Amino acid sequence: MSYKYYGCALFVLATGLGAGVVRAQESSKEQEKKTESAIVTQVDGQGQELEPIQIELPDAFFGGTPIVVNLPNFEEESYKPRPPFLAPKGAVNVAKGKPATSSAAPTHGDLTQLTDDDKDYRKSSLIELPSGLQWVQVDLGAEYKLYAVLLWHFHEGKRVYHDIVVQASNDVDFKSIVTTIYNNDHDNSAGLGVGQDKTYIENNKGRLMDAKGAQARYVRLYSQGNTSNDMNNYVEVEVFGKAAS
Repeated sequence: MSYKYYGCALFVLATGLGAGVVRAQESSKEQEKKTESAIVTQVDGQGQELEPIQIELPDAFFGGTPIVVNLPNFEEESYKPRPPFLAPKGAVNVAKGKPATSSAAPTHGDLTQLTDDDKDYRKSSLIELPSGLQWVQVDLGAEYKLYAVLLWHFHEGKRVYHDIVVQASNDVDFKSIVTTIYNNDHDNSAGLGVGQDKTYIENNKGRLMDAKGAQARYVRLYSQGNTSNDMNNYVEVEVFGKAAS
């Protein structure tokens, strides 16, 4: 089955209407922020107090050309705010400002941008790697217990990235004791195994992946082109966790 998605076209007929559109956009963003940071506390089966991780969302890109998606295990795009994600109290973004490496030198941007807290959709925030299967990797500097990984690919316009695989390990070369956090490679074209996770359209929310308490120092994120071109585009990676005991 094929799906068509049309970007939101904003036709500003008068100054007053333009101001109304801006206010509506700002209101939508504020609602997303409130939902992401809603005060919800629970206790897990181990007696740990849980609270929502704090996620700051970038502006959404309004526009883009229609795309047709005909891929297995596809998740339709939702414009509703994402429900809060609960993690043990004290979990923070342990990737912020940490060094990154990659499988190939960027053709655009710099790897320092991967963890600089800039998630904007503009090309100035973009890190682009060549075509083919590529990866970026964050060194957290120490072993952490990981609860969530958030990944933003380039989200100016509608596109789907192929073979997204996210793994964690204490081995810098990812040759031993590797935990797969996310895998939407439905046909093993990346050679890392068949995955059951969803294929999705990029937007300003990024993709939140449940790390389920995996313990690791390194996080590696693969992709293999997208529906717009063969390049591999990254914007930001956040990893929420706490120091491993």
